[in-house]
Parts: sequence; structure tokens; C-alpha cells
Amino acid sequence: MKGLRHRLIRSTIIASGLLLLAMMAGLLLDQLYPPFMGRLRDHSTLVLAADDSVLRAFATADGAWRFPAKTNAVDANFLRYLKTFEDGRFGWHPGVDPLAVARAGFQAAVAGEVVSGASTLTMQTARLMEPRPRGLQAKVVEALRALQLTWRLGGEGVLEIYLTLAPYGGNLEGIRAASLGYFGKEPQYLTEAEAALLVALPQSPERLRPDRFPEAAKRARDKVLARMLAEGEIDQPSYQAALAEAIPTRRMPALSDAPHLAERLRREMPGQAVIHTTIDHALQRTLQNLLQRRSVNIEPGATLAALVVANDGRRVLAYLGSANYFDRRQFGPIDMVQAVRSPGSALKPFIYGMAFDELVVHPDTIMVDQPMRFGDWAPENFDHLFRGEISAREALQLSLNLPAVTLMDAIGAPPFAQKLTDAGFPLRLPKDAGRPGLPIVLGGVGVTLEQLVALYAAFAEAGQVRALTYQADTLQAEAKPFIGALGSYYVTRILEDTPPPAAWLASGNRRQARRIAYKTGTSYGYRDAWAIGYTKDYTIGIWVGRPDGSFSGGRMGRDAAAPLLFEAFDQLPPSESALAGVPPAGAMLVGNGALPANLRRYNAGPMMAAAQREEDKLRIAFPLDGSTVPVADSDPMLPLVLKAEGGNLPLRWLVNGKPVISPPYLRQAQWDPDGKGAQRVTVIDAGGRSASAEIWLK
Repeated sequence: MKGLRHRLIRSTIIASGLLLLAMMAGLLLDQLYPPFMGRLRDHSTLVLAADDSVLRAFATADGAWRFPAKTNAVDANFLRYLKTFEDGRFGWHPGVDPLAVARAGFQAAVAGEVVSGASTLTMQTARLMEPRPRGLQAKVVEALRALQLTWRLGGEGVLEIYLTLAPYGGNLEGIRAASLGYFGKEPQYLTEAEAALLVALPQSPERLRPDRFPEAAKRARDKVLARMLAEGEIDQPSYQAALAEAIPTRRMPALSDAPHLAERLRREMPGQAVIHTTIDHALQRTLQNLLQRRSVNIEPGATLAALVVANDGRRVLAYLGSANYFDRRQFGPIDMVQAVRSPGSALKPFIYGMAFDELVVHPDTIMVDQPMRFGDWAPENFDHLFRGEISAREALQLSLNLPAVTLMDAIGAPPFAQKLTDAGFPLRLPKDAGRPGLPIVLGGVGVTLEQLVALYAAFAEAGQVRALTYQADTLQAEAKPFIGALGSYYVTRILEDTPPPAAWLASGNRRQARRIAYKTGTSYGYRDAWAIGYTKDYTIGIWVGRPDGSFSGGRMGRDAAAPLLFEAFDQLPPSESALAGVPPAGAMLVGNGALPANLRRYNAGPMMAAAQREEDKLRIAFPLDGSTVPVADSDPMLPLVLKAEGGNLPLRWLVNGKPVISPPYLRQAQWDPDGKGAQRVTVIDAGGRSASAEIWLK
């Protein structure tokens, strides 16, 4: 008895030692020959929306659409069907199923040939990770790898690798790529029929491709469904409904929502496999469709861009760099959100905001809209008209140039530009500009749609400006002071009272009334039309124009961009006025008569006097006295433009003593020559002063 006990102890020690040696050998082999994870890591770069849906996917280096997948993001029916159909004891065996091996061996011995395989899902996963020619040696390696994978990752980890690498026909790899490619939806929303089809496809992905061989795909799907019915995984009514469901006969279009932002973030973060954005996918698609519809009504070569921001955190909810990324006739691939363009009058609210903060003027301060001269520069209003005395409020709403330039002159162009730079939004000056000058207030500078939206969003946060946020789970950008609370309040009151665009009012498509503070802008030559608006919760910017920078035919911000701005706001939830809350300290909500004396009227006397002195010098700028002017030899002859400088409006024009009709608010006229040779052009101003030019038409 004692000897038996010693023998048992010795046998146990030997067995334990052998087991320990085997485990050590296994550990050593595991370290020396780790599983190859290269294909798993080499998956498509995914750019995701805020809800983790795919905005844009970029193929791998070998051209595959290979998306990583997690079991908790896949339909439970699919997972159940997959295990039942491919590996009924998955989760019970260590990667190799000894019962399946014994069964396959017995059947082969009886039949003299291979009747059924013993491959498990884990062994299939090992083969997907390291493809090799089929054969007995490959089977042995797959079995060892299967044991290793189960040991390292467990059943769920193995399943997620399979869901990422399984082939589904063409360049589709993984359950997520297949579900999006064939059904246009994420795999957690599969029907019974769709789940069965995706279980069947990896068995022979090219032969069963539904977009090429729909009948073969249907037979394979129905085979899976019949097996599920027999195993009790699906009831009879669901089975019949699944059999009746149609097979997809073509692949869905490539994922291409927010393509400009996707490419931008991919460039900025090379090597990052999954990029989570703040984009609202439903809103992005809605605005993409809206811009494409509206782009039909603009001329060839022009396009539209839009940017929508949630003021809370400055999260970008929609990013549209053009109306149609794939339309090269409209320069679709160019990202106009980042393009540097002239803002036209879109910077004027910031000039007024600073002037309000510094108590240079109040919204009810009377300003003068009359001809003025700033050195050698004599700006005019867009419509060449002057309104005389007008409040600062009305001057901003009407976007008059002369009052804005006088305020810029008071604040100083260099300090204004420096304030923008300090806030993180430097202006792009013309190459030949030595330093910022007064023309920047009228658009003589470069900005981007991204910059303008970020700057206007500051008005909704008492003048605090922040950089925009494109990535989810990132910290809110630091707030920097830009416009004071007082200036922001006054500007918002003025911009909210600006009437909505007539085209939007006439459309009758308004879903809800809301107070939008907005400003438009039009650059020189009608190259750029802008509309930027904001409420308490949202800021939207719209740009319309020609990406190549060429002239456009009379497009203005109010007509081209503002209606689209209001349509975009109609796609958002209701939002309060940006004025919600009490007025800031120092706000004077009084009429002009109750203002302090220094704020009742703004004195622009020196500039007006300079302009008046210059106007005394009436002269003909074209054609020049003594010049020979070539004209086309046509019948009738083409019109000739006559242009004057100085003098007091209105002007009267005469050619050879005959009057030439001209608008009373312009310093030019259009004359139709009636013959060649010597001509005498005369102009007379409102004060009776005259100037003449002797010319020769050739």
C-alpha cells in the first residue's frame, strides 16, 4: 500500500512536470511565433459621424474595403446563425473541436474519402489571418493557430477578427463593409434574410456574389434559413417572410458623406485608422441634397459651400466644401470652406462691435453717408447712392460703405487686424500690401468660410471667440476675447432686425419662426456671395461663387446666399435668439435724444471736407482730352463709356452739343457714336462747373 502511494505521488509529479514543460513550451512557441496581425491592422481608414455611422471610408493599400467590427455592433440573429451554421460548439471547444475531428476521421475512413470537414470558426479565422495553400500541413498549422488564438483572445476576440476579415465578394471584407455595401446600413440592423445571406457568402464569396450571381446567392441564403428552421433558431412565419425577401442585385454607392472634411482630417492625422467627428450625419445628408438642388440654378463653373456649427463647444455639425464633390465642372473636389476669398462687407459687424465697445458710436448715433476722401481713396457705396444723415444701426443693416470706413479710420486698420490675429484668425493681406489699410473693411483682404463662421459664433457667446471643433471627444478650444459683451449685444440686436431675404419669404417653406442675426457680403466683381447667421445655439455660413476666382454675373449675397442660409436654419431644431438673457452692463437702450452729447452725432468732418475740396475739381477721366479712341467698325457703332471725376452730382453730359442721358447718381454715361472723326465731350455738374475733352474717333 505504501509503495502504491509512492508510485502515485511519483507519477503525479512526473505528470505535473510534463504538463509544466508543455505549458512552458507552449508559452515559448507563442512568444516565438505570435499570430500574424498584419491584415487585421491594415483595415480601411474610417471617418465616422457623431453617432459612429460611416461618413467616408478609404480603401486599404491592396484596394479592399476592410472595416473593423465588434460583436456588440452586429445583429444578434446574425451571430447566432453564424455559430449554428459554421460551428455549433463554438465557445465550448479551445479552437479545435475534437468531436468534429473524430467524426470527420470516422467518415473518411468508412467512405474512403473526405465527407465533411472539421474546421471551426477559429480555424477559419486563423486561415483568414494567414492565407496559405490548402493541404494537411496547412490544416495542422491552422489548428495550432486556432488553439493559440483562443488562448490569447478568447471566443469573442476570435469572433471579432472573423467579422473583420471574412470575404464577401469583390473587395468587401468584414461584416460591416458587406452590410454597408449590399444593404446600405450598419450590421446591427439586419433582417433575418440579410443575416442569412451574410452567413452564406464567405463560403464562396465570388461564386455567390449577389450583385453578379443573385440566383446562386439566393439558393445559398435559403439553405442557411432552412438550417436555422431545422435547428429552431427561426420560427415558420419568420422563415417564410425571409424566403420572400429580395436579394440585393447591386452594390450601394461608395460612402462619400462630408468628403472634403474626411480628406482633410485624414491628411492631418495620417495613420489614424478611425477618426471620430462631430458631424450630424442626418443633417449632413440633408444639406448635401439641398446644396445639390440649389446648384442647378447657378451658372456653370460656380458652386456653393456651407458650414454649420453648434455654438456650444463650436462643434461642426455639417461641412460642405462644395455642392457636389464629384462634379469637376463645378470644381467639386476643391474645399471652399478653407479657400481664401474676399469677404465683401462680411467684416463690417466686427468694426461696429469694436466701435460700440470703445464708445466711438452707439447704434442710435447719427452718422453721415456722403462722399468722403481718405487720402487718395474716395470709396463709394455699392449702389453709388448716398443717404445723408443715418443712424449707425441703419448704416450697418444697409451695409453702407462710407460709415463703416469712417469707423475703421477711428479704430485703426492695424489694431483691427492685430485683434483678429490675437484671436487666432489672421487676415490674408494682398501680397503688395505693406500693412493693413482701410479697404479691408470693404473686402480688400482674404478670409475663409471657416474663419467667418468661427468669428460670428463669438457674438453668441458675448464676444468670446473659439476655434471650431471637428473631432469628437476633444476638449473645447480655449476662449479668447474678441468683441466685448456690449458690442456683441448691440450688433446682435441690429443684425436680428435685418429683414429676411425676399426670396426666402416668398418661398413659403418656413417651418418655424426664429430670430436669426445675419449679415451678407458681396466681393468685387461678384466673385463671392456670403451669408453668415447665428442664433443662441447655432451659427451657419454660406458661400456662393466661382472657385476659379473669375467674375460672376451680378450675384449678390442677399439674393444668392441669404435664402440658402435661412433654408439651412430650417433644417435645425428650434433655437432661441442670441439675445436671450439680460442686457450687459453699460447697455443704453434709449433713443438718440437721451444719449450723451458725444454719442448723438459722429463727426466725420475732415474726411467730408477733403472730399468736397476734391469734388470742386471736375474733370473727364475718359476719354482723355486730345486722345484718339478706336471704335469697332459696326452698324450701329458700339457704345462708348464716358466717365468723370469730381464735381457735385447730378452731372449732365453733352457730345457735340447734344445731351447724353445718364443716371443722376453716377459719374458716367453711355454714348452711342453716330460717326467717326472729331468729337467734343462736355460734362456739367450741379454747381454749373464744366469740363471738356476734344477726341478723335478712329
